[in-house]
Amino acid sequence: MPERKPISEPQKSSARVPRWIGAAIALAGVATISAVAGAMLAVSLGSQPLLQSELTPEEEAVFNQEGPISTGNSLRLPRLTRSVNILVMGVKVLSSDINDGTLIDDDLGYHSLVDSFEGLSDTMLLLRFNPRTNQLVVMSIPRDTRTEVNGYLTKINEANLEGGPAASAEAISDLLGGVSVDRYVRINVQGVEKLINALGGVEVNVPKDMKYQDDSQHLYINLKEGEQRLDGDQALQFLRFRYDENGDIGRVQRQQMLMRAVIEQTLTPATIARLPKILSVIQSHVDTNLTVEELAALVGYAGQTNRSNVQMLMLPGDFSGPEEYELSYWLPNYAEIDAMVAQYFGPGEAQLAEAADPSYLRIAIQDSTGDEFAIQSLIDTLYDSGYRNVFLDYDWHEPLSETRIVAQRGDVQSADDIQHFLGVGEIRVESTGNLESDITIQLGEDWVVEHGSAL
Repeated sequence: MPERKPISEPQKSSARVPRWIGAAIALAGVATISAVAGAMLAVSLGSQPLLQSELTPEEEAVFNQEGPISTGNSLRLPRLTRSVNILVMGVKVLSSDINDGTLIDDDLGYHSLVDSFEGLSDTMLLLRFNPRTNQLVVMSIPRDTRTEVNGYLTKINEANLEGGPAASAEAISDLLGGVSVDRYVRINVQGVEKLINALGGVEVNVPKDMKYQDDSQHLYINLKEGEQRLDGDQALQFLRFRYDENGDIGRVQRQQMLMRAVIEQTLTPATIARLPKILSVIQSHVDTNLTVEELAALVGYAGQTNRSNVQMLMLPGDFSGPEEYELSYWLPNYAEIDAMVAQYFGPGEAQLAEAADPSYLRIAIQDSTGDEFAIQSLIDTLYDSGYRNVFLDYDWHEPLSETRIVAQRGDVQSADDIQHFLGVGEIRVESTGNLESDITIQLGEDWVVEHGSAL
């Protein structure tokens, strides 16, 4: 990993301290359409679960049977009646995965994608819809997470291949200390591509050039850095790229970036006009034990959720060292997992954790302004406020008008305290900042206006 930029010693000053697929994109995109679209959804699809595969009674029992999750009638859109945890999986299946390593069609000459749900889960998310707190929480679970699946330790993405959605739900519940899973949604990669096309594409700021070629899979990634509208194929390239220093964890961060972009851009009346195409994708490429009424209730809830209440987390953990295991794993940090689960997946109201000691809080600064004076004034202000563990990270890849205070590990209280001291910025609960930080400050022009070199 490249060496971080050094920072100069804090300079004392008299400056005063002034006052947030794969599979998930499908659900995130659909879930942000308005309540009108939800009502149309209920009318369009009927009343049965959208199952593409049968569950045995034992598999059905894995999912929480604690009464209905929604209520409604023909005169109004169904609504959520309790907190709900939804497991979302993006599945990629190659011909070699289901044909003992050989090709289904020798004429193709490569391992082709198969329209199936019975493979490794490239993307795993646990979504919590909480009507008591008006939150939508998204926890990303890296596919290389080392955990127990069917009695043996392996990567968690094998659970779907070994035992389908029920085995995946059991593995995640055990990993999170017993958190229940109410329902599941699986989508294959063909569905992700078609959904993005049905939505008319998505505007994303690609953080860097992405280029990769694998002829054996016909996987060709070629994206240029910068803000642009991605179609379905390009969005899939963006999601599947993991060939940099952060590997699959970097891909998790890009998944969160794309999810937030889809959510924000589909909250428009224009999306409703695209509903027939979206419904067609759901019927063809989504497997779920949600009933249509339940899906409509989730749509209605998410469509009314404020952006600030959409909180994106990543399962706490660390990369395994090359000397520890034969394979590369994401090793869970169970103490941090327990704390995150208690705060975001606990019963009843969300529990607000105490802010960390400022002197130990790891704060990364990612600059988007190019103003060295503004960067130094930020370091000085943090230092004067008791934040001593501050380091300068790589520059942020797009100009920001508003500073982002990213609660990288879900520590909202600490982010709120920093916002209070700085007097600028918006708080985002997501995992798109520096992996080694507790809080990442992505510096924007609002700080420059107050403290930059123009003064």
